[in-house]
Amino acid sequence: MTEPALTHRLATRDDLPVLKGIMDAAIVELQKPFLNPEQIESSRAIMGLDTQLVDDGTYFVILFGDAIAGCGGWSRRATLYGSDHTSGRDAHLLDPAKEPARIRAMYTDPGFARRGVGTLIMTLCEDAARAEGFGRMELMATMAGVPLYRACGYEAVDLVSDDRGGAPVPLLRMIKALG
Repeated sequence: MTEPALTHRLATRDDLPVLKGIMDAAIVELQKPFLNPEQIESSRAIMGLDTQLVDDGTYFVILFGDAIAGCGGWSRRATLYGSDHTSGRDAHLLDPAKEPARIRAMYTDPGFARRGVGTLIMTLCEDAARAEGFGRMELMATMAGVPLYRACGYEAVDLVSDDRGGAPVPLLRMIKALG
């Protein structure tokens, strides 16, 4: 018997409880090789659900059969990363001719890691941003996400540390020109 293919759809507000669970599991489990327990806990203050993405229709749910295997999206807004509760958000619309679109809030259920979920999200996001006239993408990567983003053609720009949650969490700003 063959495994079901990954499929996708846009996220809705009805998905939020399940997505929050996936995000929490991904933050805790997939960062263990990269962060200590204090940094993982600190990550909760700067990562998570941004409902603006769902409301904008730029947030995808990836399905493996009937199971939600992951989620992620892109944004035409200025906020580079963070959740509904993260300080410093900026919802102004970006100029596609001058500014890069953002890859945002990518999470894979740990049970579906390394099965193409992240790659599919990246393709969907880049195609959608390109269709709206964006020529570049930008993201803020967790250390767990860096290998995927490099494999998708993103280049490191700036290593930062975000300590708004208490312990400093290393993050890598990355960019890519869309062909």
